[in-house]
Amino acid sequence: MKIIKLQNATDLKRTKSQLQKLGLWTSVYENASETFLLSSDDSTVVQDEDILAIDGVESISTNKSPHPLMDRHPQTADFGGISIGGERPVLMAGPCSVESEAQIHESAAMVASVGATVLRGGCFKPRTNPYSFQGVGPEGLGWMREAANAHDLLVVTEAMSPTQVDIVGKYADIFQIGARNMQNFDLLHAVGRANMPVLLKRGLSSTLSEWLQAAEHILYSGASHVILCERGVRGFDGSTRFLFDLGAVAIIKHVHNLPIIADPSHATGRKDLIPHMGAAAMAAGADGLIIEAHPHPENACSDGPQQLDAEELQATARAWGFIS
Repeated sequence: MKIIKLQNATDLKRTKSQLQKLGLWTSVYENASETFLLSSDDSTVVQDEDILAIDGVESISTNKSPHPLMDRHPQTADFGGISIGGERPVLMAGPCSVESEAQIHESAAMVASVGATVLRGGCFKPRTNPYSFQGVGPEGLGWMREAANAHDLLVVTEAMSPTQVDIVGKYADIFQIGARNMQNFDLLHAVGRANMPVLLKRGLSSTLSEWLQAAEHILYSGASHVILCERGVRGFDGSTRFLFDLGAVAIIKHVHNLPIIADPSHATGRKDLIPHMGAAAMAAGADGLIIEAHPHPENACSDGPQQLDAEELQATARAWGFIS
């Protein structure tokens, strides 16, 4: 990959045109202060000297990585008054599914009381079984926004298709891409174009390279931040719902220096293991946790066995140091 830094954004259209005349396909990447053109690294097409000779080009570098934008991603994701990757871990919590207006308001009060800064909950639910609860739909987004505002929380919720991006973006602060959609590239591009933070969950059977390249699609399309989320991968032992890959947490944090959240709720599928595995994930380097908590898990429409009730949430948040 050739990374071509421009002297200023006003040269963009002209510089792209000149590169295209040389036979180079290019795409644009902009951050807060710089503009770059990205091109496939094919030295048989054009030499670096030919690119540097074009007016408006400041410098050129070559990156052999398949995810050069993620390689440049800041170690912290700062937005909405929170810092993921900063000094303090971040807690995201809430029910698996938004079920009613009363339920999500009660959930928001519950998670705010234990030091959470982000309310999670699904209004559109990707379910393996078509007869399972599919979510309340767009109406739940409004309930979620009101509940979060009442308790000074941010909202993270899932968009399942490009057609849902506009409506989810109207109410959410962070897009969630679920594990089953990690390589839904049309969706990745759509949420990227919304220019908002994105929480990208690792696919059920995805390698770290595939995960990072999925994140690259999102940044390439314009997202302000990508936060990776380890939520377990397929294993061969049914003792837990998935295999919680803490090695991946450590590699993402300490090798790639990227912001990462861990999800012990989905990884274990067992509420009794959530306190221990959450602590282990933070010890491995996770910048925070996203967990499922419900006022009445026994009546939950989805994933009741892995959702903490109010008392369990209090005890767990205290053990993790979010409250004293």
